[in-house]
Amino acid sequence: MKAYVYGEPRELPAGFEAFTDAAHTAIVSVDMHRGHLEDSPDCPCPAPRARDIVAPIDAFHRRARQASVPVIHVKSVLRKNGVDDVNGVPSAWRLTFPLHVGAIPNSDQHAIEGSRWTEFVTEVDASDLVVVGKKRLSPFFATDLDFLLRQMGVRTVVLDGGMTDCCILNAAFDASNLSYRVVVLRDLVRGTDPEMEEAALKMVSLHIGVVADSADLVAAWQDAKAGVPA
Repeated sequence: MKAYVYGEPRELPAGFEAFTDAAHTAIVSVDMHRGHLEDSPDCPCPAPRARDIVAPIDAFHRRARQASVPVIHVKSVLRKNGVDDVNGVPSAWRLTFPLHVGAIPNSDQHAIEGSRWTEFVTEVDASDLVVVGKKRLSPFFATDLDFLLRQMGVRTVVLDGGMTDCCILNAAFDASNLSYRVVVLRDLVRGTDPEMEEAALKMVSLHIGVVADSADLVAAWQDAKAGVPA
């Protein structure tokens, strides 16, 4: 399979078979909900570049389901009284991110339980699984994602969603530290800007796992099923 090593496309050598083992793989789609994707002035934590990948992610997830690869959607949800964050110890991003992007007037409403901001924008099929309650940058922290993956016998985690230089990068580090094989889909993640996105993907490719395009991963699954040598 072709992968991107420090931004350059290369064919993977022998030894990477676990990264394309569909039988022990799950998709983890991160934070594709209205709190990041709503095209509205009151969007509490806007990630506008990720709006472009909603339809491509949906298409990839359909192909994954056809390959019997489970899809897990993770979303940020904080308790209604805000004790998990704004009324407890606020997340650092609430202070640091506005230094770059400017003030975010409605940020206190981000991910509040029961609000429209926690509604998924990407398709959630009846066969999919959902992990609710992401409270910080990593979908593994303070959630049951690791427990769920281990119960499912998953050894390889494929990441899509947002943001590449934030939650995706944190997810990749945590997954690797928990001994999962990690694939980050270069065409199905978006970051703060292209420069930050590129830097995050380069870090992943050197230290964490495989950076690939979704079409190449699907082709690798199909080849393995058909018995085509890697």
